Amino acid sequence: MLILSRKPGEAVLVDGGIRIVVLASEGGAVRLGIEAPSSVGIVREEVAARIAEENIRAGAQPGDKAWVESLGTRKAPKEDEPEKD
Repeated sequence: MLILSRKPGEAVLVDGGIRIVVLASEGGAVRLGIEAPSSVGIVREEVAARIAEENIRAGAQPGDKAWVESLGTRKAPKEDEPEKD
C-alpha cells in the first residue's frame, strides 16, 4: 500500500491515465475527484461489497466479473448531483 499526504488541489497519477485529485479536506473527510478513461469502472468499496453479496444470493459464480465490466457504461454524476447507488 502506498501512503501519501496530499493537500487540496494536489493530485496522484495512476498508470492507465487515472488522475486522483484532492478537492477538499475538512472535518476528517476528504473529497476526491477521479479522472479516468471511460473504459475504467469506478465504484465505492461499500457498493462493490453490496453488489458482490447480491450476486452471491442470486447464484452468481465466484469470480464472475460481469458486473464490474458494466460499470464502464455508467456516467459519473456532475459536481452538484448526488451519487446514485
